[in-house]
Amino acid sequence: MIMMSRFENKNDNDADRLAVLENLAAEFERRLLAVMHPEGSGYPDVAVPYVVPKGGEGHASALKGGGSGGGAPAAGGRTEALINRGRPGYRRPRRRRLLAHWWLITAGVVALLTGVVAALVATRGSGAAWPASVATVQAEIKQACANPDVAAEPSGLNFACAKDTDQVLWVFALLTSGDNPNFVDQSTGRKGLEPVQPEQGGDIAWSLNLHHPYDPASPIDSLAVAARAINNIISGASLTSSTGSALIEPGLESKATNCQRYTSSAKLATKRGYPAACALPVTSASGQAALVSDVFRQWMGGTPSRIASQAGVLFANADNPGDPRVRAILASLPASGG
Repeated sequence: MIMMSRFENKNDNDADRLAVLENLAAEFERRLLAVMHPEGSGYPDVAVPYVVPKGGEGHASALKGGGSGGGAPAAGGRTEALINRGRPGYRRPRRRRLLAHWWLITAGVVALLTGVVAALVATRGSGAAWPASVATVQAEIKQACANPDVAAEPSGLNFACAKDTDQVLWVFALLTSGDNPNFVDQSTGRKGLEPVQPEQGGDIAWSLNLHHPYDPASPIDSLAVAARAINNIISGASLTSSTGSALIEPGLESKATNCQRYTSSAKLATKRGYPAACALPVTSASGQAALVSDVFRQWMGGTPSRIASQAGVLFANADNPGDPRVRAILASLPASGG
């Protein structure tokens, strides 16, 4: 009897300790969820702590599921509920979800702004275009530049017909004749697209081996003569004097100060029988624009520096007719003569 009493007391003590442990675990879970979910959402699978009653009823109630009566849910019941139903989804407040994904929102805004800027750049000057006559002159330039003799002699420089710089021809035609092949300057008598005096044009035409007498009213002839003149102005030329001796005429690139402006280097390259030339090629956009302005000023003697600068601006913006400076220049061009 004594042994039975001790056994029962031991079982009672074990059951009480088990109930206390379960009670502590339930309390810990409740507090943890309270911290994680301060908004107070209810969770049906959360254990509810209770006070362990005295006697045998306490043992039984420690194993009962927590219902509306407030008893603690059995550990097995909670496990079964989690397996069968799962823990309810964790839903953070709307503001917290937005803050958690602030970097996604920021990235979206940046992408949107980038697209807007790209669209503005792509449509810069939308609707702006060169006069329709420019396209006609561009097609005529291809024919004129097919002449192999337009390059300067003896250097072989061909700035006027090179792929990336041949716009110099239609820019000069636009400024001096409004792209009108029948243009006649009443004050000087010059005719055609380009600013070539009749006597000068005839001399150059001879060196181009044209198949017919030079016709300044022919766009092809006028452009071919202009190309050779531009190339000679830039690189100079070697001629034969009336006495048979070599006559070297310097070009714009024969001066160190000019080369400094065009290439950022004043160094010259010299060769016997050739005019001096810049040691470095003229490749920068600013250098080429300065060179074009100087060619225009030398060709059109007495030209105001403002007009010469306009030639450089149009040349540099051949692919951007919407540039405000270009629009202002085009608006100021005089009507072409006829």
